[in-house]
Amino acid sequence: MFNATYIRQSCQHCCNVLRNIRAWLSHWRSSCSTEACIVVSSVFFTLFANQRFWSAWNASHDWSLVATWLQAAASSILITAAHCLILSIFIVRSTAKPILAGMFVLSALAAHYMNRYTVFFDISMMRSVLHTDLKEARELVSFGMFADVLVYGMLPALLITQVRLRKQPYGRTILRRLGFIMASLLIACGSLILGFQDLSALMRNQKEMRYLITPANFLISSARLAAAESDEARQPRIAIGTDAVSAGAAGGRKPRLLVVVVGETARAANWGLNGYQRQTTPELYREGVINFTRVVSCGTNTEVSVPCMFSPFGRKDYDEKKIRRHESVLHVLEHAGVKTIWRDNQSGCKGVCDGLEVQRPGDKQDPRFCKAGTCLDEILLDDFERELQRHQRDLVIVLHQIGNHGPAYSHRYPDAFRHFLPTCDDPDLGKCSREQIVNSYDNAMLYTDHFLARTIQRLKTQETHEAAMLYLSDHGESLGEKGIYLHGLPNAIAPREQLEVPMMIWMSQGFATTSNISTACLQSRASQPVSHDHLFHSMLGMMRVQTAVYDPKRDVVEGCRFIPERA
Repeated sequence: MFNATYIRQSCQHCCNVLRNIRAWLSHWRSSCSTEACIVVSSVFFTLFANQRFWSAWNASHDWSLVATWLQAAASSILITAAHCLILSIFIVRSTAKPILAGMFVLSALAAHYMNRYTVFFDISMMRSVLHTDLKEARELVSFGMFADVLVYGMLPALLITQVRLRKQPYGRTILRRLGFIMASLLIACGSLILGFQDLSALMRNQKEMRYLITPANFLISSARLAAAESDEARQPRIAIGTDAVSAGAAGGRKPRLLVVVVGETARAANWGLNGYQRQTTPELYREGVINFTRVVSCGTNTEVSVPCMFSPFGRKDYDEKKIRRHESVLHVLEHAGVKTIWRDNQSGCKGVCDGLEVQRPGDKQDPRFCKAGTCLDEILLDDFERELQRHQRDLVIVLHQIGNHGPAYSHRYPDAFRHFLPTCDDPDLGKCSREQIVNSYDNAMLYTDHFLARTIQRLKTQETHEAAMLYLSDHGESLGEKGIYLHGLPNAIAPREQLEVPMMIWMSQGFATTSNISTACLQSRASQPVSHDHLFHSMLGMMRVQTAVYDPKRDVVEGCRFIPERA
């Protein structure tokens, strides 16, 4: 297990090694042009930062054929020329050393996580990376990461700092750079033409492979993300559902309370209520909840799924820009007079709760639930009843779990839930067997089961509201199937383990009665296909909110309403 002392000692050791190497390099200095440095760096990236790309490329080629060698050469030249073209646009003599040094380090980091966890650096992954908080980032630190960054990042970065870049007259520099850009473009086009048939077939069948080409993948995705977020920041959110009206509770009835628990990285395959070989949901089983067995998420990471699941637009005809520019279902509920509260034990609501009340119970670092900056999910229930007393009207509370967030699965549950043994107690999954990883993941699932059951118990004993709870995970997780771990693959190639998620509903008899819902009917329909696209409309339906943006066809409870008997 990695603690602050270990990380600090490792950093100090790496720094000492680098200082010794730099002292040796100070006796060797070479000079070259800026363009030559760009070429050498691009060749280095092609050979040493693209192992995952070449592994995927190799899987569809036969090296006994001469054509394969020619195609490999064409692809190598194309990747090198493309990087020369990209780097030549924003690198000049005065910025060459710091930019290239930084690129070596970032490329080494990217390659490490691509090789270890099969990460694709598309725009959604870059959004996840840049929005990751310190707690999550700390859990991804490992000795393997330090080793890769030292060899493939720090060492070439040191080498580049020792190179003398030749000065040239301003006019000649411009002409030389224009010629270099033109040459790079011509070489890239030439190699593309030579290997067009192979490359076009490869990219047509495996479009996501372009997100494996490093460092072009994170450079281009970062630029696209910066443009998208700049556009989002300039424009206010577009209001939706401003016509929303709540039916309200009948005279003499308690107000309604809907608790929506947003799970984290819980996959349907390991959900006990779905028939998993291990009973990872024993407490929920005893509660007799309504379990939905065929549920598909909007995306494979939190940055995509959470905004999407609270949006009316959903996965069909997915438009990230449209989703992020519009208000969420929580805003629609507020328009209808329903109070909403977002309680977070994760990395935020991803824009879903902008302008609404947000609570972060973990900021208090209560030692009952928190250790080393990370809190168990039960902290979300701290002072829960006080919130109900404070808002004695129709109320929706969202509990955003840390759930099964990896790779530090063993940090997601207390020792009492260390049931399946042996466990993986190290965030570096490469040091654990697949059995240990799955055991730790299942223990975290057991704790999620306990947390959800505790939430239901608290709802049963409170006396201010007619209560219901809806649980839905944001995305799933890969646990070694086909050598893939964690999550975040593009939907087009994501395995079912990353897309199929658990979902369940519990409601008190009082809530079912005031909302005219037949729980027996709902139970009988729980095996029908459901997706994240249903959450927006189901929340409105359960809270009896009417608005033009509500679609009864995507409300899981609408088909189970009954007409109340007249008194």
